[in-house]
Amino acid sequence: MAEMSGGARKGTTRSHDSQWVTGPHLFAGVALELSGTLSILMGAAGIGQESIFRAPGYAYRFDVTAWGWLHVAIGVVLIAAGLGVLLGQSWAKGAGVAVGAVSLISQFMFIPYYPGWSIIVMVLDLAAIWTLARFSAP
Repeated sequence: MAEMSGGARKGTTRSHDSQWVTGPHLFAGVALELSGTLSILMGAAGIGQESIFRAPGYAYRFDVTAWGWLHVAIGVVLIAAGLGVLLGQSWAKGAGVAVGAVSLISQFMFIPYYPGWSIIVMVLDLAAIWTLARFSAP
């Protein structure tokens, strides 16, 4: 192949200097980041004002402050996994699927307290899990 100016060969592409991912993994990373941010906001609301969330007679009834701390903890781990996916880290795909599944289950159990918000976060979790499980590592 002929060499072009700057040392690049014709027919080859230059490698990106950035370590950020693109395509489906970018989508999955952003979905995890957004899900984590929304979980932290929901948790902060539960910790700060217990009167916001009510679900009388619910089988999975916990103290709303406990739910709040659970959502904050899951949200922090979601953000860490999302950042790992965005940076193309090898551990992040498995961690993203695992913590996305934990978030999905906790949001499902939280539906009676705040259904609209929980369903939005569940959709983000499902989208991230599906994308990470469907597409190979970058």
